[in-house]
Formats: sequence, C-alpha cells, structure tokens
Amino acid sequence: MKRERPVVSALQKFAEKEPLSWHVPGHKNGLLSNLPLTIKEALTYDLTELAGLDDFHHPEEAIAQAEMLLAKAYQVNRSFFLVNGSTVGNLAMIYATCKRNEKIIVQRNAHKSIFHALELVGAKAIFVAPVWDAATATAGAVPASTLHEALQLHPDAKAVVLTYPTYYGVAGEDLRLQIKMCHELGIPVLVDEAHGAHFIASDTFPSSSVQLGADVVVQSAHKTLPAMTMASFLHVNSALIDAEKINHYLRMLQSSSPSYLLLASLDDARDYIDSYLERDAAYLKDKRNQWVEGLRAIQPLQVIEVDDPLKLLLRFPGYTGFQLKEVLEAQGIYVELADPYQVLFILPLLKHGQTYPFAEARIRIKEAILNLRKIEANIIQTVASSNENTTVSTPEFSYDELEQLDKEWVPYMRAIGRVSASMLIPYPPGIPLFLPGEKITVAKLSQLEELLAVGAAFQGQHRLNEKLIYVIK
Repeated sequence: MKRERPVVSALQKFAEKEPLSWHVPGHKNGLLSNLPLTIKEALTYDLTELAGLDDFHHPEEAIAQAEMLLAKAYQVNRSFFLVNGSTVGNLAMIYATCKRNEKIIVQRNAHKSIFHALELVGAKAIFVAPVWDAATATAGAVPASTLHEALQLHPDAKAVVLTYPTYYGVAGEDLRLQIKMCHELGIPVLVDEAHGAHFIASDTFPSSSVQLGADVVVQSAHKTLPAMTMASFLHVNSALIDAEKINHYLRMLQSSSPSYLLLASLDDARDYIDSYLERDAAYLKDKRNQWVEGLRAIQPLQVIEVDDPLKLLLRFPGYTGFQLKEVLEAQGIYVELADPYQVLFILPLLKHGQTYPFAEARIRIKEAILNLRKIEANIIQTVASSNENTTVSTPEFSYDELEQLDKEWVPYMRAIGRVSASMLIPYPPGIPLFLPGEKITVAKLSQLEELLAVGAAFQGQHRLNEKLIYVIK
C-alpha cells in the first residue's frame, strides 16, 4: 500500500528550504522561544498559510489531498480536519441543520458542547433518555423504542443528535435501526462519535456510525488515534445535508490561524488508521487479553470490560473511584477519569510489533491496591438502577425565555422542584447533571450530593463551595 501524508510531506519540504521567517508566528521558527528543547524543535513546523502549505479555509493542495484521503479511508462523501476539537464539529453540524425555535431531538447524556450548540442556535430541545447500563454504572445508549416515541411526538424535528459510543465505551445495539427510522421521516442523524475514531480499524471494534448510515459524524482523532489534543475529524455522508453548509459554518467557527502541527498530526492519524491491518487487531487483542487476565489476578480488584475493547474499568469494592485514582497516580499511573465507583482506562491502539509497558503497569497497579488497603474505605451508596427521567422530555423554558427570566442563588438542598438556570457539569466526563430550563428532581440532587461527598469536580455556573446553585426566581 502506498503511504501518503500530504500535509506532513509539505511541511517537511518547506522546512528543508531553511526559510527565513518575516511572517507570523512571532517565535520565528522557534528561534525566539524559551520553551524546553523538545518542544522548541517542533516549532520549525508551527507555520502559517505560506506558499506550498495550502489554505486551511480554502484548501486546494496538500490539505485538500489529505482530506480526500480521509474521506476515502472512512468511505464517506466528504471529510474535514478540525483544529478546534470535536466541539467545533458539534457546533457546525447543529448550526447547519437547525434554526432558532426549530425542534431537535437530543440524547440527554450528550457532551456539554452539544448543549452549548443548542443554546447558541436557540433550538427547541427534545431530550431522549438513555437506559441505565448496570455493567458500567452509567447512563448508556438510547433504546430504539424511546427514539421512536420521540419521532412520533415530534415528526417535525429537524435533526436527531446521538452520542456513540458513550465516554465509557458503551455502544448499544440500536443505532442502525435508529438511523433507518429517522431517514424514513427525512430526518438527518448527527452523531458525536468522539470516542470512536478507531472503530473502522477492525471488526474487533463496534461498527462506526459512518458505516451504519449516519449523516454527519464528528470524531476526536486525539482520543484513540495518535493525533494531538484538539485534533478531530468531521465526516458528511448524506443526501439530507449539504456538505458545503457544514463547511460554511466550519469556516466561521474555526480559527483563522490554524495550527499546522495539528493538521500534520491529523494527516498522520489518518494514515495510521488507514494502514491498520487485521494482524494489527489480532496483536492488540492478544496483548490486551493477557493484561486483563493479569489484572483479574489482583484480588479483589474488579475489571469491567465494555463494547469498546480500548476502554477498561477498574473498581475496588468499598472504595471510590477517586480514592483508586489517587493511589494509582502515586504510582505514576494516570487514568482518563474517576467517578464514585471506578476509574476508566483508555488503552493504546497498538499495531503489530509495537510495545507498551503493560507488565510495568500491572506491577504499579498491584502496588497501588496494596496501598489502598491501608486507607479507610469510603462506603458509597448502592448504584442507581435507573436515571429517573421520563423517556422523552422537554425543558420547562426555552433558551429565549430563560434569558428574560429573573434568577437567584439558593441552597441546593432547597432546590427540589425549582428550574435550573445554568449548567452543572461533573467533569470529566462533561455530561451535564443540570441543564438550563430543566426541573431539579430529588434524584438529581441525590446524585449531586453523592458526587460532592466523594470529591468530584464541577464545571458550569455554580457556587457549590457555598452549597448554592443558580435557579429561576
């Protein structure tokens, strides 16, 4: 197979000319930088739109070629590089499909960027609730029956927005059917597949939503492919949505000074997944299974496997995920996230012959568990078996109405039945617990108390250090 990385090649050719910089950026090919040497050396390639390097917002050369190779790899009509993360892809796909006061059906356990997009557009959100996933103790996928109910109630919806897989690697089984249901009504399906850029690599992984027929798919290449942070993909494969409309909003929302380091890493990540072979998948599976078997031998550590083989959950009975995370970090093991029950590992997408310190990691994890035994257990309540939400719901107030209403700070223990005026987001994973315009329920407050008790971090507009939250007056 011929290996092509047009953006990487263009940068290399440019640097070989030993050019003198009389242009931005101000570090002048790194000469004026006082960053550590390993970072400073990379600044040779931190360039701007110069002759031979193409124009990110009107690509005709290396970037255009790289994006065509990306579309070919994922077998879609058109693909785009994103340098502002998957957030900008989520914004663009919603702007391109929905206008102010138009309805859009949204999975309730979506990422905060989806809800930010709804607020910016001024759309009328119709929330569909996921089912509780007992294995991961998290909100999982939306069942087809729930989406069918929402479509029956709101056939005038302009789009359906789904998250696939969840942050914890839960894919569910209904996405193909859900896409078919929507398309029968002429409604496009937009998928936040931030954690699934690697799904096309092998049948070892769940099917990608691009393979299942989704109209627009956004992927964080930096999450599971070897791309730099903020580097993402957006794919359009639809008869219902014009790719040029998506492109229009990407030009508006993305930086006018794109990072060529990010673009090069996207080009390289595409090449990595494009050249991934079944023998690579078999090699990864073998290494992973050996490691999982070794972890299971560390008693009483619990190892939970999910739909995505690159995700793995570890629990230690009687202790919170935050406690486990702390002792792991003391041993130099840094996980993706912790929650009240567990920690989440994201494994490397290895190719045949590549190495990763699995054995060393197991030794350190075992040592961390020994240290955790010396700490007083933090007994947590039984994991909830449902998320209490009705299957299909709408906020009490629209975004336009919320802007006009008076708000106030109240003690969260006196907020039952009140309407939230802001987002309250346990982070990570970035899925809002409270949304603006939603009624605050007993179950939501119980979750908040539990998260506060075990030391969870929160984003959004809040004064939780004073036990206050923001509500409609």
